[in-house]
Amino acid sequence: MATDTDFIAYIAEQAGLGARLTHRRMFGEYALYVDEKVVAFACDNSLFVKPSAAATRLAPHLPQRLPYPGAKDYPVADELLDDADCLRELLLETAVLMPVPKVKEAKKKAAKPAKAK
Repeated sequence: MATDTDFIAYIAEQAGLGARLTHRRMFGEYALYVDEKVVAFACDNSLFVKPSAAATRLAPHLPQRLPYPGAKDYPVADELLDDADCLRELLLETAVLMPVPKVKEAKKKAAKPAKAK
């Protein structure tokens, strides 16, 4: 079962992060980003937060499941969807720990000034 857009809208509403929280469709499901860093996946209408020290510290009781075949276990944060403050804190703290996205080659090339001949 694919995640529906109403579920994504509910996560965004509950998190209360405005434009800082974005999403992209991936393989029929969704990746969620805070400040352009992947922090979670929405799969089968469940919220899977990236495993991190933030999840361990803030929500050690969350059950763990595979978000998709071949993945490792992720904390499932469905029970935090009704606790906006906890959800927001978990997403923000997870974002702090995630690496900055790599710049794509096309962007690197466009950023280089042309050499004068």
